[in-house]
Amino acid sequence: MANFFCCDRCPSYCCSYPRIPVQESDVRRLARHLGLPPEIVARKFTKKGDEPGEVVLRHQPDEVYGTICKFIDLETRRCTVYEARPDICRTYPGNSRCGYYDFLSFERRAQEDPEFIPSTFNKPKE
Repeated sequence: MANFFCCDRCPSYCCSYPRIPVQESDVRRLARHLGLPPEIVARKFTKKGDEPGEVVLRHQPDEVYGTICKFIDLETRRCTVYEARPDICRTYPGNSRCGYYDFLSFERRAQEDPEFIPSTFNKPKE
């Protein structure tokens, strides 16, 4: 099945989702990649989520979306741990279309600006 989106042309919108859940296997993979003990990676890069037992990635301030995953390079808008990224990031969006990419592509054509980033008002809970 062909994909109808290109992550290379997106400013990492999915990485701004307030909840990016991770599993223990993701933390271990990130730890190996970063050369750190899993306990340090868990403490530094994850936090408790809203659901019981849920663990999510921590965010950093971001001028585009308000906050974004700590692993995003704010200059390049790319994942700094791409090879070791969590499973949820590997499988996103889960099908051949990405709704944000469709929206982004439409707005960039409408604005006649290939770098335009439309606002989605994705404001995290305080």
